[in-house]
Amino acid sequence: MRLYTRTGDKGKTSIIGGRVDKDNIRVEAYGTVDEVNCFVGQVITELDVEIFSDVLADLEKIQHELFDCGGDLANVSEKYELKLQKEAIEYLEKKIDEYIIEAPVLERFILPGGTKPSASIHIARTVTRRAERLVVTLLKGEEKAPELALQYLNRLSDYFFALARVVNYRLNVKDVEYVRSAKVFRDGKQKDDK
Repeated sequence: MRLYTRTGDKGKTSIIGGRVDKDNIRVEAYGTVDEVNCFVGQVITELDVEIFSDVLADLEKIQHELFDCGGDLANVSEKYELKLQKEAIEYLEKKIDEYIIEAPVLERFILPGGTKPSASIHIARTVTRRAERLVVTLLKGEEKAPELALQYLNRLSDYFFALARVVNYRLNVKDVEYVRSAKVFRDGKQKDDK
């Protein structure tokens, strides 16, 4: 397998069903999803198998879903069948609910960090939010994009927030509250989606 074409790409790249400029918003969106996937891979290397076997299985599942999401975003073909399914979102919601119960009650914003894997998860969370914003921009344009990708990325960033807290909790490290934060969470749930 060769990783290069020898023809020179002249700032263009192939997507499913066509070619576009490398700085096209579609390429930015699926490229950022790929970036999220890389950070998830980093998190996997930082988690202890004995403590986090359940999380590791979920993160590998998420890596496959991120490939699906990226592929769906890279598609402009009418014949392409979307790979990302609604069940992926429902599963993330179930896990978020479980993690909210597992971690201590949260009333204020927290600082990203605590432990190395938790900090890496927060990076994945913020890059996921950037991918979500890029998909919003893509959806506002004239090109089509799967709305399910937007929903998935929104829920995935929430999942990463909940997971980062559970990782700190399982490693017996307290989250550090943002000292100037008002109470923004009630019953473990955020008042507003930020």
